[in-house]
Amino acid sequence: MIDHARDLQSLDEATERLIAAVTELDNAAVSEPSRLPGWSRGHVLAHIARNADALGNVLAGLPMYESAEARDADIERDAARTAAVQLDDVRDSAARFRAGAALPADWSRTVTLRNGVTDSAALIPFRRWAEVALHHVDLDIGYELHDLPAEFTEREIDFLRQRFSADPTVAEVTGPPVALLGWLSGRSDGRGLKAPGDTLPVLPPL
Repeated sequence: MIDHARDLQSLDEATERLIAAVTELDNAAVSEPSRLPGWSRGHVLAHIARNADALGNVLAGLPMYESAEARDADIERDAARTAAVQLDDVRDSAARFRAGAALPADWSRTVTLRNGVTDSAALIPFRRWAEVALHHVDLDIGYELHDLPAEFTEREIDFLRQRFSADPTVAEVTGPPVALLGWLSGRSDGRGLKAPGDTLPVLPPL
């Protein structure tokens, strides 16, 4: 059973870890490449902040983003900001999301995300937790997949396997949880995993 209140607590902890790590970055570090192709750390931080506002929109019954083009433009606009501005934005946007999530609401309702995807409102805190946790790893500042809480790793594996459920061979891939999460989330090549015929299926983009 989904416990959105517990997920919000876990999100708070993940956000605090991220903010503490970002506090240590200077302007030069923010401008350096992240692990995401074509994105600097500034791009990742801008995305984390704008995603908080976007998921806040979802909880409020508004469109997640004005458009795909607007989403991308906002990230590009905010990527080159100073470390201090990035930190403030990550912190403030996280606070706005939590304030929205604290309002009385029917957590069993269905909400709409990007591209017409629908989900239970109760899953939005976990989705936000995933954004914060995985993009913390993407910053390439010493926080790795194996540092993620075991509960998060197992749940995100289940979430991603369901997302790729159209390919039944994904369910047959086995291996250490961290390796599974890295492969399913597009953050590793699947080394250490076992698959039918010793060939990992090709996953569609997230």
